[in-house]
Amino acid sequence: MRIHPIDGLLLLFMKLLKSLDRRDTSLAHFDPDKVKNILVVSSTAIGDTLLSTPAIRAVRERYPGATITGHFNVKNMELFENNPHIDGIVPYYGGYKKFLKTVREFRRRKFDLVLIFHGNEPQATPMAYLSGARFILKFPKSREFSFLLSNTEEQLADASLHVIEKRLKLAELVGCRTSAKEMVLLEREEGNAFVTQFLHEHGVNAEDLLIGFQAGASTAGRRWPSRRFMQLGKMLIAASPQVRVIITGSPEEYALCREIADGIGEKSMVTAGIIPLKYVPSLVRRLRALLTGDTGILHMAIAVGTPVIALFVPSTPKDTGPLYDLDKHVVVHKEMPCNPCVSKYCGDPYCMDLITVDEVFGEMRRFLS
Repeated sequence: MRIHPIDGLLLLFMKLLKSLDRRDTSLAHFDPDKVKNILVVSSTAIGDTLLSTPAIRAVRERYPGATITGHFNVKNMELFENNPHIDGIVPYYGGYKKFLKTVREFRRRKFDLVLIFHGNEPQATPMAYLSGARFILKFPKSREFSFLLSNTEEQLADASLHVIEKRLKLAELVGCRTSAKEMVLLEREEGNAFVTQFLHEHGVNAEDLLIGFQAGASTAGRRWPSRRFMQLGKMLIAASPQVRVIITGSPEEYALCREIADGIGEKSMVTAGIIPLKYVPSLVRRLRALLTGDTGILHMAIAVGTPVIALFVPSTPKDTGPLYDLDKHVVVHKEMPCNPCVSKYCGDPYCMDLITVDEVFGEMRRFLS
């Protein structure tokens, strides 16, 4: 893993600043009545930010009069611009890009509290501290920058909890109480119109059964092999002539999606790079079911109420799988063949190949009626 040359200097600088800071930043001195401006950080992938939305809602419910700003990844923040529980977004550009500009914007907003639900390090915690906020909480803890945080490791030590529950636990430390675990993702009116037109142009009618295939994932180890998508698509169409297979993905995954669509045949279509990201929720909501690995669109489908067939091998469903509407969703889980799993650094990511076409087809048959 490459280490940025500025990392060590940033750590030394943060230690110097903290040694000069005379404020008591422990939670024992936290007063919720003095909180006027809050920063909520979830600056990584789509799924990570969706998994943070129940906790963000809990923050809004506890602090209805506060100004809540989201710090989200510039690549996907358009999905969350209409989230009803935030008042605005400051983009995260990745790594140290626009680091100082972001810090200046943070300082201008005068945050009292920062909740880092999921952020890239070593930028997230230092930027939160440089914002001037007195109280900064993060889960999981930042190893190098834990001295900047107001919470302790022991306060968030339950490893058995789902990611949504862990982030709600973080919010509880500042007085947020909620039992609502549903993710928040709103559709756009213009998105519905765009998707309606797209489907019409591709000959989709009201009687068709739309089955979604998410071909890509953040790492090769979370992708089901292309040949299996092709085989499954043909089996579904043979079982029900009304099936139309919609292959979703990012613009960068278009070639992969196109390969799968060509392998399935004329009853498949590609939306990768064609449907804008902010309109994808409107597309996903129309699917009868979505077949996907552990990636962003999995959580998008759960959020809008679309049934998922979720494939898990290198990741575990108890952490990031469906947490609610469990009667609607199907999880196909195989134990990891390698221990420990090196995830994106794996040179031979064959583990998803352990899931067979026949067992996925068996699960999907229920959605063909």
